[in-house]
Amino acid sequence: MQTIIEIKNLVKIFKDTAQEVRAVDHVSLNITSGEFTAIVGPSGSGKTTLLNLIGGLDAPTSGSLLVDGKDIAQLKEREMTAFRLHHIGFVFQAYNLIPVLTAKENVAFVMELQGRSHAEIEKRSVELLEAVGLGDRMDSRPAKLSGGMQQRVAVARALASTPKFVLADEPTANLDSKSAANLLDIMERLNQQEGVTFVFSTHDPRIMAKARRIITLEDGKVVSDNAK
Repeated sequence: MQTIIEIKNLVKIFKDTAQEVRAVDHVSLNITSGEFTAIVGPSGSGKTTLLNLIGGLDAPTSGSLLVDGKDIAQLKEREMTAFRLHHIGFVFQAYNLIPVLTAKENVAFVMELQGRSHAEIEKRSVELLEAVGLGDRMDSRPAKLSGGMQQRVAVARALASTPKFVLADEPTANLDSKSAANLLDIMERLNQQEGVTFVFSTHDPRIMAKARRIITLEDGKVVSDNAK
C-alpha cells in the first residue's frame, strides 16, 4: 500500500502570555492508502490539532510532515491552498455548507475551483449525491436538509475533488444516533468498495468500532497505535 502521510517528530506548541501548550508532542506515524483510521483521545489530547496539521490548516512548530511526498510545512499560503484543493477532502463537525447553494451546487463548487469541465462537474456531482443516498435532494438548500443529510452532502463534497484522503473531524458529533449510523455505513462502504482513505478525529465509540486502526493520543503524544 502507498504511504500518503509521513509524520516524523511532529511538534505543535501554542503560546500565550502565561504558558506554552505542547498540543502535539513529537508524534511519528504513517498513513497508507485505503486506511479507515481513528485518532482518539480525551479532550485536549491533541487529536484535532494533529488533524489540522495533516490538513495544512495549521503549521507545525517543528518536525517533518509529508503529504503525498510533499513537505507541506514548506509551502506558502497560496501553494497550501492549491495543494488542499487537489489532495485533501475535509468533513467538519459543523458541516460548513454554503447556505445559498443547493446540495448539488455545494458538491460542484470545489470542482469549479479546480477548473473541471461543466460536463464532468455535473456527472460527478450527481454520482456522489446518489452514492450518499441524496439523489432525490440535489436541489435542496442546507436549511431544508436534516443534520444527517447535510453531513452526507459534506462527505460528497469532500470526495468531489478526488482527494488522496479525507480528514473527518468529529463528523458524527452533531448527529442523532440513526443519522450517525447511516453516515458511518456510507463512509465505510466508500472505503471498502472504492478505496477512499479516511482519517477521523473522534471520541465516538461507533467510529472506533468500525475503524481498522486506532491511534490514541494523550497530552499530545501517541500512547498506542493498534490495527485490528
